[in-house]
Amino acid sequence: MAVNVQVSTTPNEHALKFTLDKPAIESGHKTYANAEAAEELPVAKALFAIDGVASVFLMADFVTVTKKPDASWDTLQSGVMSTIQTSYE
Repeated sequence: MAVNVQVSTTPNEHALKFTLDKPAIESGHKTYANAEAAEELPVAKALFAIDGVASVFLMADFVTVTKKPDASWDTLQSGVMSTIQTSYE
């Protein structure tokens, strides 16, 4: 069953919050600043494969993705959403 994802803005113009209808992480929280650090979590690793992703934060039922300043949400948002949905199927 596909996961439903709602997107919302954050106070940081470079970050978007992707809220899932299921847990994003079992407990606690995780922050990843690069692909190497994200090796332990497939969804985070997959998000870093998207050009323009700067960091990934997971907690409870959401994933916050921060983009690099020169990247555009117009080109990143659909890829990030698709990656999250695929990772939680």
